[in-house]
Amino acid sequence: MKKTLSKISTAVIALTFATMAQAQESDKQDSDIAAQIIEAAAQAAPPKTVDADPALWVVKDEDTTIYMLGTVHFLKPGMTWFDEAVKEAFDKSDSVVLEIKPGNPAEDQQIFAKYAIDTTGVAARTTLTEDQQKTYEKAITSLGMPLNGLDPFKPWAVALVMQVTALQKVGFDPNKGVEKILENAANTAGKAIVGLETTDYQLGLFNSFSPETQKIFLTQTIETIDDTESGLDALVESWAKGDPETLGELLNKDLISPEIKQKLLTTRNANWAKWINDSMAKPGTIFMAVGAGHLAGSTDVQTLIGAYGLTAERIDY
Repeated sequence: MKKTLSKISTAVIALTFATMAQAQESDKQDSDIAAQIIEAAAQAAPPKTVDADPALWVVKDEDTTIYMLGTVHFLKPGMTWFDEAVKEAFDKSDSVVLEIKPGNPAEDQQIFAKYAIDTTGVAARTTLTEDQQKTYEKAITSLGMPLNGLDPFKPWAVALVMQVTALQKVGFDPNKGVEKILENAANTAGKAIVGLETTDYQLGLFNSFSPETQKIFLTQTIETIDDTESGLDALVESWAKGDPETLGELLNKDLISPEIKQKLLTTRNANWAKWINDSMAKPGTIFMAVGAGHLAGSTDVQTLIGAYGLTAERIDY
């Protein structure tokens, strides 16, 4: 049971969503947690350089080419991946397509508050069993947060904030993540950046989880908070090796909530497959980068575009 959510939550946050990273990155500048992270980073030894070769696919016809790269929203320093075939595909592209077009962090925080704040006045932690409340207290204390610090939020939001904080605490950085690097490169090269979704849409998905699913998400998060680093390390290792098969197994094997899988993966993959089909009617070259979890597993985007008669070819490099 404990291994399950380290896969669910890490997959959701690190491979699928960047919204919480953007919002919290803005807030954490004045927080004690941020100060601790910065101090630890300053004292750490220079990061070991790791050469990553993530899987890259291409879909094309006579006048349209769409490259597809799976991303990781949080990475540790020292991971080099923006080179070789990935850089070549990027350079050839007219535009860059991300899950969300980078926006205003302040606006994102307002959207988060719209969905995340619980107006009932009942703190999520108080709905847990006595043993679960003890686990919650241990988990939130380990993150350097006050016990009542997340009381205004709904269970799904509490889980997300804890997971994002845990990732950053062990050295995973959204500013080192794939999207941020691509955003900076696109801006430098003068390439247009397109968003497949909006912050409002993505956070709305979490907010649409049933109370039961939210409870599962929270309780499993607090039980596996200590496994955050090892869980994402395993996913990043598969991503860096260009091994979507293993990545898919890690992401999907133990998903215990059909609702999470349907809403966060399958439905969105189907939406993006349609977007790719529609885009093939427009001449040009596109570099599409979405969470690696969407390009792995039995209902990945590469499989679903087959319904439109399209084929994604893996680029060897």
